[in-house]
Amino acid sequence: MRKNFVEELKWRGMLHDIMPGTEDLLNKEMVTGYIGFDPTSDSLGVGNMVQIMTLLHLQQAGHKPMALVGGATGMVGDPSGKSAERNLLDETTLNHNLACQRKQLEKFLDFKCGENAAEIVNNYDWFKGFSFLEFIRDIGKHISVNYMLAKDSVKSRLENGMSFTEFSYQLVQGYDFYYLWKNNKVKLQMGGSDQWGNIVTGTELIRRKASGEAYALTTPLIKKADGTKFGKSESGNVWLDRAKTSPYKFYQFWLNASDEDVKNYIRIFTLFTKVEIEKLEAEHTAAPHLRILQKALAKDITIRVHSEADYNAALEASEILFGKGTAESLRKLSEDDFFSVFEGVEQFEISMAEIEAGISIVDFTAEKTKMFPSKGEARKMIQGGGVAVNKSKIEDVELKISSEHLINDKYILVQKGKKNYYVIKAV
Repeated sequence: MRKNFVEELKWRGMLHDIMPGTEDLLNKEMVTGYIGFDPTSDSLGVGNMVQIMTLLHLQQAGHKPMALVGGATGMVGDPSGKSAERNLLDETTLNHNLACQRKQLEKFLDFKCGENAAEIVNNYDWFKGFSFLEFIRDIGKHISVNYMLAKDSVKSRLENGMSFTEFSYQLVQGYDFYYLWKNNKVKLQMGGSDQWGNIVTGTELIRRKASGEAYALTTPLIKKADGTKFGKSESGNVWLDRAKTSPYKFYQFWLNASDEDVKNYIRIFTLFTKVEIEKLEAEHTAAPHLRILQKALAKDITIRVHSEADYNAALEASEILFGKGTAESLRKLSEDDFFSVFEGVEQFEISMAEIEAGISIVDFTAEKTKMFPSKGEARKMIQGGGVAVNKSKIEDVELKISSEHLINDKYILVQKGKKNYYVIKAV
């Protein structure tokens, strides 16, 4: 028996709107359903993970998932949820972004599993030869201006002005659905709740132009309990591309979720069953200080987006920052992870020649780097066991800091007390 896709979304809190008849269709036959992805960046972000997981659940329920990358619509710009018109991209940039996003999607969806194998399509392929006159003659005449003006994505922008380019976006997206319905047997379009208006424009176009039936389903927009935007960290967007967001920062983003948010996130962003999640929730409630839900979520999603090795490295890096790491684990860190862990830590520079010659620990911490206001205070702190170099506690005030202390041949980490870290770079 086919797994009930709609029921799966419901218990996970992933269902917002659904067109009547959609669930019956999904329970009756294998359905091809698609979601559009914005190609304005060369990486998807964690905000896109809701839609990726929707496609993944669709495939696991025995249906065929399709990702539409908007090579054409990326040149226009979707007004939904926007307060201003976005910059339009040239074809070269778009093609680069699409290729990068395709690689990321291939990590989640099965593109080789037979009749319900995932597929990626690019709407530029069917728009590149479509003239403006043909479009307004064959498509524009089927959807009235009154119908288009009634959409929330349009109404919210009319007061401050909206270009014809943006106004026409829902027609372009509507045609995508019509084209895929006609040529690829696609009967379902999905997306975030802000896409409902654009999606039903497609179902309406299919009905009016071809007397056909098509269906719509949307997921809620994810918001944090404190009202801030999901998918953002203190340093900006959280990306799936490791070059934009390191695996360590990615792991930390999920690990730092609030208790209120993590109960939603673990349902939406993992494949854990209801029984597994309820067991984890019970364990978390019994000992909230252990952050069991956050750790389970962060581990699962870091491994799926990156790898188990990246998860282990992120875990080790986290232990370094919170006092459990060792000199050996510190030396294992890549330069990127090192700076991810100690981002925002005060830094000093010192000449490589001085390091190679050797500097006493007292001079190093008081005179050369100003960690202590005086040599006397430095000596007193060291003798009291309050200073560590590269996670190793220093008790000998005569110790010489030399090139053998360098991490990645250029850095030294000094810890004063329990929480004060300093990074010294040899130049």
